[in-house]
Amino acid sequence: MDAASTVSRARAVFAGGSGQPLSVRLKVLLNMRKMLTEHQDDFVRALQEDLGKPRGESLATEIGFTLSEIAHIERNLERWLRPRPVPVPRVLLPAKAWTELTPLGTVLVIGPWNYPVNLTLSPLAGALAAGNTAVLKPSELAPATSAILARLVREYLAPYAEVVEGAVPEATALLAERFDHVFFTGGHDAARAVMRAAAENLTPVTLELGGKCPAYVADSRNLAQTATRIAWARFMNAGQTCVAPDYVMAEPALLDSLERELKLAITRLFGSDPASSASYGRIVDARHFDRLSSLVDRTTVVHGGQREAATRYFAPTLVRPDAEDAVMKEEIFGPILPLVAVNGQDEAIRHINTGPKPLALYLFGAASETRRAFAERTSSGALNYDVPAAHLSVPGLPFGGVGGSGMGAYHGEHSVRTFSHERSTLNKPLRPDTLRFAYPPYNAVKESVLKMLTRRR
Repeated sequence: MDAASTVSRARAVFAGGSGQPLSVRLKVLLNMRKMLTEHQDDFVRALQEDLGKPRGESLATEIGFTLSEIAHIERNLERWLRPRPVPVPRVLLPAKAWTELTPLGTVLVIGPWNYPVNLTLSPLAGALAAGNTAVLKPSELAPATSAILARLVREYLAPYAEVVEGAVPEATALLAERFDHVFFTGGHDAARAVMRAAAENLTPVTLELGGKCPAYVADSRNLAQTATRIAWARFMNAGQTCVAPDYVMAEPALLDSLERELKLAITRLFGSDPASSASYGRIVDARHFDRLSSLVDRTTVVHGGQREAATRYFAPTLVRPDAEDAVMKEEIFGPILPLVAVNGQDEAIRHINTGPKPLALYLFGAASETRRAFAERTSSGALNYDVPAAHLSVPGLPFGGVGGSGMGAYHGEHSVRTFSHERSTLNKPLRPDTLRFAYPPYNAVKESVLKMLTRRR
C-alpha cells in the first residue's frame, strides 16, 4: 500500500471531523474489542506461527491485556476529556480559564515483533480514543500477525485506522510523510532512525525502547517464590520481553541459593524438557537465534544452553558471566539470565548507575531502608518490589522509559494524553473591561490599581 496515499486518506478523514465526537470514539473502541474477541483464534494461530507462542500466553499477554486496556479507556474516557478549570489571577477577573484535551491529527504507530498484537493495538487504542486517525506499521518479523492486522483493521476500524505492511523500505517511506505524532516500539538503532526522520517535520515522538533491566535480591526469605517470579518474567515469550529481568544480582552465598531455586523454578514452569513444553515459545528468527547462541557460547553456562536451529528452540539458560562478557554488554532479549555476584546493595546500585537507565528495576526481599536507597539513588522507567513485569497490567500506571530506555509514556489516561494536545482556553467578557487599567497612557492611579491587582495574597 502506497505510504503517501494512505497518509493522505487518513488526513482527509481527520479533517472531516467524523472521528472526533465522543460517541464515535467509543464506537471505534467497541469495534476494536469485537475484532479481538471475534477473531481471537485467528490471532492465537498467527502468534503461534510467528513466535511459537503458547495459547495461554497469547490470551493473557496479547489479547487479554489489550482487551483490558481498551475496556479501561472506554470506562473513563468521558471523564478524562472533561475540561479542567484553571484559576484566573485577579488582574483578569471576571474571566474563566480551562484546559481540554484535543486530538493531534494523524499519527503513526510502528509496532514491534515480540508482542505484535498488544504493543501495536494498545497504543492505537489511545490514539483513536483521543480522536485521531492513525496509520499502523506492524513488524515484518511477525508476518502472520501483520497480515491479520492488515485485514481486520480494514474491516473493523476503517476509515479511522489504516495498515501499511512491509519492511524497512515501507517504514522509511512512511517516516518521510508528515505526521502529527510518531509512536515507536523497538530497538535503539531503529529509534535513532525514527527520531532523525521525525525531526525533518518537527514531529513529536514517543519511543518505547528497552535496555538491561536489573533485579537485585536482598534476602533469602521466600527465595523459592522469588525464583519462580523471576523465571516466569525472564522466560515468558522465550525471553523476548522488554521488561524481563535482564540480569540478577545478589551477594555470593545468596546467589548460589538463588541459582538452585531458579533451576527448580524452570522445571516447575516448563518441565524437565522445555522443548516439549506446550507453555514455552520460540525465538523469532534465525538471526536472533544466532545472536543468542553467540552470547551463550562466550560465557559460562550453569543451566540450560540447549538449542535447535531448525525449530528455533532455545532452552531457558542460566549463566555466570564475567563483567566483560558480551551478555553483560547488550540487551539480551532472549531466554538467557545472567547471575551476577555483588557485595551488597551499594555495589548493586553502582553497577546499575554505570549503564544506561533501565526500562524497569526489580527489587526482591528488601527492607524499607534498602527500598529507599534504590528509590533515591537510581533512575528507571519503573521500580517494582517483589514482582517483575506486572506493572504493565496496572492501567493507571504510565508505562515508558527514561534516558536510553525511552521517552514518553502510555497506558490508560497516559495514552490519551500522549496522543492529545492540552489546549488552554481563556474567556474574558468585553464588559466590564477591567483591563482598562492596563491600557496606555499610564498614570499614578492606574499604576496603583495594577500594583493592588498583581500583589500576592
